[in-house]
Amino acid sequence: MTVGATSDELSVTGVECFAHHGVFDFERRQGQTFVVDLVLGLDTRPAAASDDLAETVNYGTLVADVKAAVERDPVDLIETVAQRIADVCLLDGRVQWARVTLHKPDAPIDATYSDVALTITRTRGNAHD
Repeated sequence: MTVGATSDELSVTGVECFAHHGVFDFERRQGQTFVVDLVLGLDTRPAAASDDLAETVNYGTLVADVKAAVERDPVDLIETVAQRIADVCLLDGRVQWARVTLHKPDAPIDATYSDVALTITRTRGNAHD
Protein backbone atom coordinates (compact mmCIF):
# COMPACT_ATOMS: atom_id res chain seq x y z
CA MET A 1 0.00 0.00 0.00
CA THR A 2 1.28 3.44 -0.88
CA VAL A 3 0.46 5.68 2.02
CA GLY A 4 1.47 8.93 0.39
CA ALA A 5 2.61 12.12 2.10
CA THR A 6 1.20 11.35 5.51
CA SER A 7 0.84 8.44 7.86
CA ASP A 8 -2.29 9.70 9.63
CA GLU A 9 -5.08 7.12 9.76
CA LEU A 10 -8.72 7.55 10.69
CA SER A 11 -10.43 4.26 11.61
CA VAL A 12 -14.10 3.45 12.04
CA THR A 13 -14.81 -0.20 12.80
CA GLY A 14 -17.82 -2.41 13.27
CA VAL A 15 -20.38 -0.46 11.23
CA GLU A 16 -23.38 -2.79 11.01
CA CYS A 17 -25.56 -2.72 7.92
CA PHE A 18 -28.47 -4.89 6.85
CA ALA A 19 -28.61 -5.62 3.13
CA HIS A 20 -29.78 -8.14 0.54
CA HIS A 21 -26.53 -8.98 -1.26
CA GLY A 22 -25.61 -12.50 -2.28
CA VAL A 23 -25.62 -15.04 -5.07
CA PHE A 24 -28.49 -17.08 -3.68
CA ASP A 25 -32.18 -16.15 -3.94
CA PHE A 26 -32.73 -16.60 -0.19
CA GLU A 27 -29.96 -14.08 0.55
CA ARG A 28 -31.69 -11.56 -1.68
CA ARG A 29 -35.08 -12.26 -0.05
CA GLN A 30 -34.13 -12.49 3.62
CA GLY A 31 -31.12 -10.18 3.74
CA GLN A 32 -28.36 -10.39 6.32
CA THR A 33 -25.96 -8.34 8.40
CA PHE A 34 -22.77 -6.97 6.89
CA VAL A 35 -20.10 -5.27 9.01
CA VAL A 36 -17.74 -2.61 7.67
CA ASP A 37 -14.32 -1.55 8.97
CA LEU A 38 -12.74 1.56 7.46
CA VAL A 39 -9.24 2.98 7.63
CA LEU A 40 -8.63 6.23 5.78
CA GLY A 41 -5.29 7.87 5.08
CA LEU A 42 -5.39 11.63 5.34
CA ASP A 43 -3.39 14.56 6.66
CA THR A 44 -4.99 15.63 9.94
CA ARG A 45 -2.61 18.55 10.56
CA PRO A 46 -4.94 21.23 9.09
CA ALA A 47 -7.77 20.11 11.39
CA ALA A 48 -5.45 19.90 14.38
CA ALA A 49 -4.19 23.44 13.75
CA SER A 50 -7.64 24.99 13.23
CA ASP A 51 -9.74 22.74 15.51
CA ASP A 52 -12.36 22.99 12.74
CA LEU A 53 -14.43 20.00 11.63
CA ALA A 54 -14.56 21.44 8.10
CA GLU A 55 -10.82 20.72 7.83
CA THR A 56 -11.17 16.94 8.18
CA VAL A 57 -13.38 13.99 7.34
CA ASN A 58 -16.65 14.09 9.25
CA TYR A 59 -16.83 10.45 10.28
CA GLY A 60 -20.50 10.75 11.26
CA THR A 61 -21.42 11.76 7.73
CA LEU A 62 -19.01 9.20 6.28
CA VAL A 63 -20.61 6.35 8.24
CA ALA A 64 -24.10 7.42 7.14
CA ASP A 65 -22.96 7.54 3.49
CA VAL A 66 -21.21 4.15 3.71
CA LYS A 67 -24.24 2.55 5.39
CA ALA A 68 -26.51 3.92 2.65
CA ALA A 69 -24.14 2.60 -0.04
CA VAL A 70 -24.12 -0.90 1.48
CA GLU A 71 -27.88 -1.03 1.96
CA ARG A 72 -28.89 0.06 -1.56
CA ASP A 73 -29.04 -1.92 -4.83
CA PRO A 74 -28.44 -5.61 -4.06
CA VAL A 75 -25.53 -7.23 -5.90
CA ASP A 76 -24.10 -10.75 -5.98
CA LEU A 77 -20.57 -10.23 -4.68
CA ILE A 78 -18.97 -8.66 -1.62
CA GLU A 79 -16.21 -7.51 -3.98
CA THR A 80 -18.73 -5.18 -5.63
CA VAL A 81 -19.96 -3.84 -2.29
CA ALA A 82 -16.41 -3.28 -1.00
CA GLN A 83 -15.54 -1.27 -4.12
CA ARG A 84 -18.72 0.76 -3.68
CA ILE A 85 -17.65 1.59 -0.11
CA ALA A 86 -14.12 2.57 -1.20
CA ASP A 87 -15.60 4.86 -3.86
CA VAL A 88 -17.67 6.62 -1.18
CA CYS A 89 -14.61 7.08 1.04
CA LEU A 90 -12.57 8.57 -1.81
CA LEU A 91 -15.24 11.16 -2.65
CA ASP A 92 -13.62 13.42 -0.04
CA GLY A 93 -10.56 14.89 -1.73
CA ARG A 94 -8.59 14.86 1.52
CA VAL A 95 -8.68 11.06 1.66
CA GLN A 96 -5.48 9.77 0.05
CA TRP A 97 -6.33 6.08 0.42
CA ALA A 98 -9.02 3.89 1.91
CA ARG A 99 -8.75 0.38 3.32
CA VAL A 100 -12.16 -1.28 3.51
CA THR A 101 -12.91 -4.59 5.21
CA LEU A 102 -16.36 -5.97 4.52
CA HIS A 103 -17.46 -8.79 6.81
CA LYS A 104 -20.22 -11.21 5.90
CA PRO A 105 -20.53 -13.18 9.16
CA ASP A 106 -23.65 -15.09 8.09
CA ALA A 107 -22.41 -16.22 4.67
CA PRO A 108 -24.09 -19.45 3.55
CA ILE A 109 -21.22 -21.88 4.14
CA ASP A 110 -21.88 -25.47 5.15
CA ALA A 111 -19.19 -25.54 7.86
CA THR A 112 -18.42 -24.03 11.22
CA TYR A 113 -16.60 -20.71 10.75
CA SER A 114 -16.47 -17.35 12.46
CA ASP A 115 -16.38 -14.83 9.61
CA VAL A 116 -15.95 -14.18 5.92
CA ALA A 117 -14.19 -10.88 5.20
CA LEU A 118 -12.75 -9.11 2.18
CA THR A 119 -10.22 -6.30 2.59
CA ILE A 120 -9.40 -3.94 -0.27
CA THR A 121 -7.17 -0.88 -0.41
CA ARG A 122 -7.78 1.87 -2.94
CA THR A 123 -5.72 5.01 -3.42
CA ARG A 124 -6.67 8.28 -5.00
CA GLY A 125 -6.30 7.83 -8.74
CA ASN A 126 -6.83 4.05 -8.78
CA ALA A 127 -10.28 3.76 -7.25
CA HIS A 128 -11.42 1.54 -10.11
CA ASP A 129 -8.11 -0.14 -11.01
